[in-house]
Amino acid sequence: MQLTLEKLSKQVGPTPYLYPLDLTLVPGAVTVLLGATQSGKTTLMRLMAGLDKPSEGTVRVDGADVTGVPVRQRNVAMVYQQFINYPSMTVFDNIASPLKLRGEEGIDGRVRSLAARLHIEPFLQRLPAELSGGQQQRVALARALAKNAPLMLLDEPLVNLDYKLREGLRDELTQLFAAGDSTVVYATTEPTEALLLGGYTAVLDAGELLQYGPTAEVFHRPKSIRVARAFSDPPMNLIAARADAQGLTLPSGAVLPAPGVVAQPSSVTIGLRASALRVDPRPGDMALRGKVELAEISGSDTFVHVDTAEGELVAQLTGVHRFGLGEAVTLHVSPGQVYVFDPAGALARAPEARSA
Repeated sequence: MQLTLEKLSKQVGPTPYLYPLDLTLVPGAVTVLLGATQSGKTTLMRLMAGLDKPSEGTVRVDGADVTGVPVRQRNVAMVYQQFINYPSMTVFDNIASPLKLRGEEGIDGRVRSLAARLHIEPFLQRLPAELSGGQQQRVALARALAKNAPLMLLDEPLVNLDYKLREGLRDELTQLFAAGDSTVVYATTEPTEALLLGGYTAVLDAGELLQYGPTAEVFHRPKSIRVARAFSDPPMNLIAARADAQGLTLPSGAVLPAPGVVAQPSSVTIGLRASALRVDPRPGDMALRGKVELAEISGSDTFVHVDTAEGELVAQLTGVHRFGLGEAVTLHVSPGQVYVFDPAGALARAPEARSA
């Protein structure tokens, strides 16, 4: 299905929840709504589903205006952060319910296949109340997938699951989405999740749609500092600099060669992703010297907070590294991995794709 939003906005009393936006989803693809809490993701999904009416604007499905059509009259599947299941039905019957309503054949095989992929096959004869919260959320996911609706809306569906299960289910969901015909909208606060799901990403911030496009393109070429902040975890390191025809002068006095970035001398902002910073030097690198303020190990990465003349920088180092507080350390970055934003915060230069 083709879902198109035209000048869509939502305001409650004097408070704007969603500023006017235009958005046309790619049919049959996954679109990730990426943004922090209260960025407008759930509001936008409710307008897409027909659960709420917009203050202004139009919702079109395959060209037809469905703005005033209630959710009951639309073929939509939706899963929220908080699972919703039929408490008096077994897990099997919960998953099978949309299939039975349509009078489909092969229900048993379809239910068992989905249950196996979502790791709930052993619980098919139990009631939802007999399951853990994570298991109940997977039941809600299975029922939504079984419905195979033209539009599937998933509002942070994995947020209540443990880390290992969440990682595995992301892979399963990506395969299930690819095998189906639904247009999928998936809301998340996690940039990593958006990258893993692929497809397309719409970045939201404070009720504004900032950028929409193929996920890899939005990640590598964020059109503004606001997009770069939203699509970086940990947040992108930002450094105030002075740009002229020869290059970029940092607060420490170091000069980064970047001819042609600006037409005339101006103040700019340099952006460095945490993953671009290293402790091992390579030919042509720029060196940033400082002292360790904090070092924390998360999974297989080490996050090092370093106090430098350019401000506090966070480096994401692969592997487990040990640093002492106050220890002198030099971070290195390739000039080819530097983002530059103009005085208005718009992207002036992005890294080469191979090194971003």
